[in-house]
Amino acid sequence: MMQWNHIRRPRGGVSKAIAQVLVTAALMAAAQAAVAGGANVFNIRDYGAVGDGKTLDTAAINKAIAACAAAGGGQVLLPPGKYLSGTVHLKSHVTLLLDAGARLIGTTDLAQYQHPTPPAFMPEARWGKWHRALILGDGLEDIAIAGQGVIDGNKVFDPTGEEKMRGPHTLVLVNCRNVTIRDVSFVDSANYAIFFQISDQVDIRNVKITGGWDGVHFRGAPQRPCRDVSIIGCQLFTGDDSIAGRYWENTLISDCIVNSSCNGVRLIGPAAHLIIHDCLFYGPGVHPHRTSDRHNMLAGLNLQPGGWDATQGSLDDVLISDVTMHNVATPFQFSLKPGNTAGNIVVNRVTATGAYRAASSVESWAETPFANVVFRDVSIEFKGGGTQEQARLAVKSPGVDARPLPAWGFYARNIRNLQFDNVRLRYEKEDLRPVLICDAVERLAMDGFKFQHPAGAAEPFVLNDVNEVHVEDTDVSLVQPRCTQVKLACEDASGRFVTGGKYTVTVAVENGAQEGLGQVEITAASQVSRRWMWLRPNEKKNIVFKGLDAPAAGSHEVRCGDVKQILRVEP
Repeated sequence: MMQWNHIRRPRGGVSKAIAQVLVTAALMAAAQAAVAGGANVFNIRDYGAVGDGKTLDTAAINKAIAACAAAGGGQVLLPPGKYLSGTVHLKSHVTLLLDAGARLIGTTDLAQYQHPTPPAFMPEARWGKWHRALILGDGLEDIAIAGQGVIDGNKVFDPTGEEKMRGPHTLVLVNCRNVTIRDVSFVDSANYAIFFQISDQVDIRNVKITGGWDGVHFRGAPQRPCRDVSIIGCQLFTGDDSIAGRYWENTLISDCIVNSSCNGVRLIGPAAHLIIHDCLFYGPGVHPHRTSDRHNMLAGLNLQPGGWDATQGSLDDVLISDVTMHNVATPFQFSLKPGNTAGNIVVNRVTATGAYRAASSVESWAETPFANVVFRDVSIEFKGGGTQEQARLAVKSPGVDARPLPAWGFYARNIRNLQFDNVRLRYEKEDLRPVLICDAVERLAMDGFKFQHPAGAAEPFVLNDVNEVHVEDTDVSLVQPRCTQVKLACEDASGRFVTGGKYTVTVAVENGAQEGLGQVEITAASQVSRRWMWLRPNEKKNIVFKGLDAPAAGSHEVRCGDVKQILRVEP
């Protein structure tokens, strides 16, 4: 009898929803082991397969699969040999078993490939032949691909395909459930190596993917995510994103080696209950990005709902733990576009070195903020070398890839609660940009936040519209600047302060002898506004509070410390 009480959870704890991913993965593995161990074995050579790498064996392979399915299921065996093929059609309750020395090779004859028709509610349904596959499963259950053999996409070139070069995917599954892909190798895919849509209970283990474009790419749809997906113990050496997709629910990525000439993990839509645990991400890519022929790896983890096209839904209950990265453009790019929300994201025990292009970022450009983001026990070393001119860069909404930023360590935008616990940031070459820029962060907590800050650099922190700051055991001192002047300015074209109109308060402050992070608070009628800023010893600064709402008609006191002005508002 199978025992489930020894399932290992990542250190640090996970929610019940995320932990369920691990249980589901174990159950799926047991179920698929039973399929793979079925007594019925159908050798494709008994159905006419030649295996010489020249004769087209498509019909023989499909005959063996059909016979296996008609017998109630079992194994379809590819013994040692080179089997040239067009589309192989999987059937329910069938395991495609590639023996050691067996190689399934995609033919260069594009007429030999078929594609499924995804449901009309899928945005991808209109792409037609883009879904072509060497191995295809549509509406199936209890299927497996296993063994020590190789599935070779053969770099099939299609001048009429995507980017005027991409050919068929290697494996395509649509609306399938209870799927195991185990131990096989995928090489030189003509597009994605493993691509599945609106499929559930998919277990990918000990699989090696080399070359091609995306390694494992899976997509659900609004109200119909891919559920219960495990990618465990895999090696991915891909030209494009190693793992990508959108609309995921209960996903576990664990114990994987990820090498890419694009992103390690790129999420382009919502996901809930996602674990990324105990993985190595490193660049440059062993295999080139075939479209551009470059090798540099982009972001380690690029979670960007809405980054490619409009999506609807939430990124929530994400745990990233025990991860190592090297030579990536940036370790983390987390971003939201309109239509998406984000709940809890926790990053535990991550070490990254050689980050060469951009600060890590968490930024919402949607209507709603990230709710809660925690970085705990994180160490990142950047290439550095940024200038004060680069520190003045304007921050614009991100594209699909990491871009240079005016901070060298972290950039945060539109977050309700941002927490750094035991975070250490270093650079190889002196960097004159701020280490941290925060725009519209409700609460910022830093406990054990350590960083380098060279003489002559810009202020280490730039905090715009940050309401609450908590600091402990951090390379930061808190100071108390003194307000010296308050000025009022009307934002109405008439020059009058009127009820419901907008106005600006400019506060002059002066710091004492100690450098550090200080807060300025103003009170106008019942409205309290705060700004945090970095102040050098004895520095004088003007702090501007724009877009304040004028209260009801009458006279109101606007106060900063002991300094005040009277705001007279007309009806």
